[in-house]
Amino acid sequence: MPKLLVRVPSPLLAQGELTHLDRVEADADLALSQWRDYVSVYRDRGWQIVDVAEAPDQPDGVFIEDALVVFDDIVVIGRPGAESRRGEIATARAAAEMLSLPVHEIEAPGTLDGGDVLKIGRTVYVGASSRTNDDGIRQLEALLSPRGWKIVAVPVTRVLHLKSAVTALPDGTVIGYEPLVDDPSVFPRFLPVPEEHGTAVVVLDEATVLMSADAPQTAALLRSRGLTVIQTPVTEFEKLEGCVTCLSVRVRR
Repeated sequence: MPKLLVRVPSPLLAQGELTHLDRVEADADLALSQWRDYVSVYRDRGWQIVDVAEAPDQPDGVFIEDALVVFDDIVVIGRPGAESRRGEIATARAAAEMLSLPVHEIEAPGTLDGGDVLKIGRTVYVGASSRTNDDGIRQLEALLSPRGWKIVAVPVTRVLHLKSAVTALPDGTVIGYEPLVDDPSVFPRFLPVPEEHGTAVVVLDEATVLMSADAPQTAALLRSRGLTVIQTPVTEFEKLEGCVTCLSVRVRR
């Protein structure tokens, strides 16, 4: 049974870090309702929900994907590029230990946010962003290369994280809103989408993706490719540079 690691939003969500967006007040109550609906999508499809310990004093703690990434038989704990987020790591480490896998950590001076990590087959695209630095990428490569992964560093200057700009469909095609993508030629197959909030999809299975409700044209495009598209509102998280990927860690083993 696949597992979904999630953390309930902090009541301080509206105080979360912003890098590329102007602040628009997020509604904490609406965010909680949207988060519950998001989790229900997975629960209704048979995923086991694993609740990471609450972190009410960490405004960005709901974006649990940034804290840890699962690669087959290991878990890598990141080191947030934003100092304000480093208080999330202790509880993320405890969650990682529940997975009964070896745990490795990115160490100073390296930084790595999971939102900068896009896995496609045995290739890992890593965003060189304001949150993930060269040393963090080198540490990740040292962990993964011996295990058969290829690491490709990707420039990210127009958005917060790599997966704020691009994600991948079940067949490995990378999708993104071109004005937000530094270099689409990095990816062997790239499909531009018509909406900013259409960049992020989570693959639920080989025929189904989950995405924001705020991208109807992109949803229609993906359906025209034969995919089943489930949409859920995540407006309050989008105000804080979040999306459907960063609200969870998916463990499919």
